[in-house]
Amino acid sequence: MSAPPGTPERRKKVLRVLFTSLLLDLISFTFILPLFPNLIEFYRGHESRLSTTTPTLLSHVLSLLNAYKNAFARPINDRYDIVLLGGALGSLFSFLQALASPIIGLLSDKYGRRKALLWSMAGNILSVALWVAATDFRTFLLSRIVGGLSEGNVQLAMAIATDISDEGQRGATMALVGACFSIAFTFGPALGAWLSTKTTFAQNPFVGAAGFSLVLILVETAYLYVALPETLPSASAKEETEKVKEGGNARLANGTKPKETATPVRRTNSHLLLNTTHFTFLLFFSGMEFSLPFLTWDLFSFRSSDQGRLLGFIGLVASILQGSVVRRLHPLRVVQLGVSSCAVAFWLLGSVQSVRGLYAAGALLAVTSATVVTGLNSLSSFEAGVGERGVKLGNHRSFGQAGRALGPLIFCTLYWWAGRETAYAMGAAGMVGVCALVFGGLRIPPGTERVGKSAVKGKTQ
Repeated sequence: MSAPPGTPERRKKVLRVLFTSLLLDLISFTFILPLFPNLIEFYRGHESRLSTTTPTLLSHVLSLLNAYKNAFARPINDRYDIVLLGGALGSLFSFLQALASPIIGLLSDKYGRRKALLWSMAGNILSVALWVAATDFRTFLLSRIVGGLSEGNVQLAMAIATDISDEGQRGATMALVGACFSIAFTFGPALGAWLSTKTTFAQNPFVGAAGFSLVLILVETAYLYVALPETLPSASAKEETEKVKEGGNARLANGTKPKETATPVRRTNSHLLLNTTHFTFLLFFSGMEFSLPFLTWDLFSFRSSDQGRLLGFIGLVASILQGSVVRRLHPLRVVQLGVSSCAVAFWLLGSVQSVRGLYAAGALLAVTSATVVTGLNSLSSFEAGVGERGVKLGNHRSFGQAGRALGPLIFCTLYWWAGRETAYAMGAAGMVGVCALVFGGLRIPPGTERVGKSAVKGKTQ
């Protein structure tokens, strides 16, 4: 017999399923990240051999890229063509996520988290299957479009985490979701790069990484179908009611009557302020993330292996912080720590002259990666009632993904138009503005003052 809703056993089970499935999903998702340069180079060479007269979709995209480059007085090395195009594809994915996230959240509020998540997984399967079959750029681009429109695992994981956690548990549970990101980004890209070297299939040399990614997604979907219960209170109550009706007086398995109305939420931080903070932070932060390959090559001639070591270092430090510091602090303190670290990282990257200084900035970026988005998600969840968590968290993610879509384009333009020092100085100034929003605008919701302490106490008992 399954544990009834609201019990510690039920929460522990859902957390186990959530952590396992999200880890599988994110590792699969990160396989492709280090492959973008080689993928696009392969499609460019492959399509140029197929046709020398008929323009292809990729040739049109590259012509637009060259027009963008030629708009600058400073020459842009052709080495960056592939990196720029990879960034454009990343921005497209984020833009589609910004469009889809509110809809996915609304559907999860209406039909339940489990059903919405399984439909999202169906879209993910189609997306990765298209990548497996992608022998041309058009099919590969279609796979990214399908993935951007259907990927709802992260926001639904946050909604599920909110469903099963009270206010004292919320920060620690969101930190668990954040830890999945850190672990996946530490190991996933390296595994994807290794798998891509184990295939010699000429039509699609990346089929090894794509095929293994598809296997992980299929296993995740089967696991969710079998193991994940419904966590949306109204939906799970309905399911339990149908099972235990006794003389018309419906009661849940734990002996309580199902809740028919949501408890009103006392608003402390408006969703507009939280969403604006999320958008503005990721606008600057994602631009800095995207510029790192340019900076490290310009200053230190970093190769792909050097880039991998730096990203692995950032992911490892972020993982340690997620499991230790982040879960013990109130979400607002977590956000304050992260945006402050980010402002210092911007300043340091604008003046760095040594690899040691670069890794110092990387450590600050790890603090930021481990804290800000996790903390903002927790604060947003405090402001959402039972029947609106999906759509509110979906809107929150949508604002963040919009910032992530625009950030690389804006920051990259600034990088070549004004130079590294000016770009990072303006980024630091922008992050100081984000600090003003966080320190001057956000407040600790009443009743959650001891959230961090409660998480620690619960761990030691």
